[in-house]
Amino acid sequence: MLRQCVRQFVQKLVRRRPLEPREESESRRAPLSTLGLVLLGVGRTLGAGVYVLAGVMVMFITGPAIIISFLVVALSSVLSGLCYAELWAWVPRSGSAYLYSYVTMGELCAFIIGWDLLLYLVAAASCLTRAWSYTFDSLIGNQISQALERTFSPHMSSFLAPYPDFVSLGLVLLMTGLLGLGARVTTLIIKVSTGLNLFVPIFMILSGFIKGDLHNWQLTEQDYRLNTSGSSSTFSLGPLGSGGFVPFGFEGILQGAALLFISYFGVYGMVTAGKLAPNPQRSIPLSMVISIFIGFLAYSGVSAALTLMVPYYQIHPYSPLPQAFLQVGWDPAAYVMAVVLLCTLLYSFLWAMVSMFHLIYAMAADGLLFQVLAQIHTRTGTPVMAILASGTLTGFTASLLSILDLVKLMSAGVLPAYTLVAVSILVLRYQQDKNLSKNEKIKEEIEIADNEPSPSEPVPEAGTSSILKTLWYPTSPIPTRKSGQIVYGCAFLLVLLLIILSLILAQWPSQVFYGDPVLTTVAVLLLLLITGVTVIIWRQPQSPTALHFRVPALPVLPLVSIFVNIYLMMQMDTGTWVQFGIWMGIGSVIYFGYGIRHSFKEKNEQSPASNSQMLDKNVPSDESS
Repeated sequence: MLRQCVRQFVQKLVRRRPLEPREESESRRAPLSTLGLVLLGVGRTLGAGVYVLAGVMVMFITGPAIIISFLVVALSSVLSGLCYAELWAWVPRSGSAYLYSYVTMGELCAFIIGWDLLLYLVAAASCLTRAWSYTFDSLIGNQISQALERTFSPHMSSFLAPYPDFVSLGLVLLMTGLLGLGARVTTLIIKVSTGLNLFVPIFMILSGFIKGDLHNWQLTEQDYRLNTSGSSSTFSLGPLGSGGFVPFGFEGILQGAALLFISYFGVYGMVTAGKLAPNPQRSIPLSMVISIFIGFLAYSGVSAALTLMVPYYQIHPYSPLPQAFLQVGWDPAAYVMAVVLLCTLLYSFLWAMVSMFHLIYAMAADGLLFQVLAQIHTRTGTPVMAILASGTLTGFTASLLSILDLVKLMSAGVLPAYTLVAVSILVLRYQQDKNLSKNEKIKEEIEIADNEPSPSEPVPEAGTSSILKTLWYPTSPIPTRKSGQIVYGCAFLLVLLLIILSLILAQWPSQVFYGDPVLTTVAVLLLLLITGVTVIIWRQPQSPTALHFRVPALPVLPLVSIFVNIYLMMQMDTGTWVQFGIWMGIGSVIYFGYGIRHSFKEKNEQSPASNSQMLDKNVPSDESS
């Protein structure tokens, strides 16, 4: 009885969502060349939010070495993007990682990814509106922030922002009301915002060539003391570190890379358009690499110009670009940059809000969140309750948390989600084809039943050697249930081993590489185990299912992506993981208390497909996020 209950519970965790039939018009689109995919990827990658984040990152975490952090993130994003591309290939339609994982991996994995992405979107929207507030404040001489800080700073807790940002709260309330009334993002707004996003790096890089000084990459303690005594700035100087180009060491570069993982997040939306390319297997990876490379040039170019124009410890942490022009005496350029950033930040914030309530609606329509969040207003065609929930979460976090804390939460939401995506690819390719005919399934079940010993029969001694032989020499050229279970177990073991290895490398790197016998031995043993488990997965038969795109070098590439993502996660501080744990604890209560009992019930009682058709008139698809 207990075994049956456990089996039913596990079946609920891995049950998959059936896809509704898609309309024929959805696939009738003009083909996209590789160049078209690159332009689409660049348009979705570049965003003003990253330029604002560069200030706090340079001042406190990386210094001018933020350029190296962007390079590390670019390489990691290529790996994650390729894994995401194959996950999309298993469900070749517009959607998000939440939908793809629900269809392929099952309910629990989908909920975790969806809940993680929801955390990212809440933090992203809050960060963008807070950045908008700081940029607006810079236009009027920082009067709002100074007045609020004098009034509220003595009463604020240490883990909150120095003051509640009422400008951010007002902006969130305004946009929530407009979205609730059915406001939409038009094509004209998208084109104008894309043009402004291209203007920012071009203008900033040119300014860096003109006003930059290479000495700002070679600063010493003497320079710091001179700047301290002669500083008339309204904010205090940042830490010096060790000076030079890498003032906060290799640790700062890695911590910066962990927090900047969200820089290239938009490029993954390009993947869903890959099905329109004549040769997706070539066009998707090529266009993704080119798009990320262009994004790297833009982000690193802006960061280089910023740190050449102003010493890294003098950069304004929350309004870096306008304040940099003020410090070099280009006041008109500062106001032009501030106005451009206000427009692009507002556009990015609007998209984050739209993506957030769209995700909330999708999860509620699937029954994983409360049903009331999936209600569509009959007049406006918008999910009003999902919009109100999005506005409430964003307003609360934007008004109380600092930009740096919000950036940490963004990375804490994205990195685990895309680690699960890589794990999904590691598992999916080795699973049994879901389209087996009934006769084949019955035949396989009979063979399994014939091979299982009866309870009265003793287990043969050769059983262990037979199992080991199966690991190295699979009995079938195509995936079977047994080979799929082997890969599931090996993937779980790999993730566990990689977590332990990443923890050791992150906490005691010098001891591992410079001769501590215990830690070095443990690291070598972990590498040997990881290699052995990887070889076992490699020996298993792969699915012959034809896909638009397949990750090359399986299982090595997903494995490297998992390791890089986990290692970057280890760079985050304890406070961020405490906040992330609280968020996941709330999600666990919602899922196991409500979602697991209502997910399929809601599908049968309502018709989300019809609701989605009404919603799609006012809300973009998930690929736009």
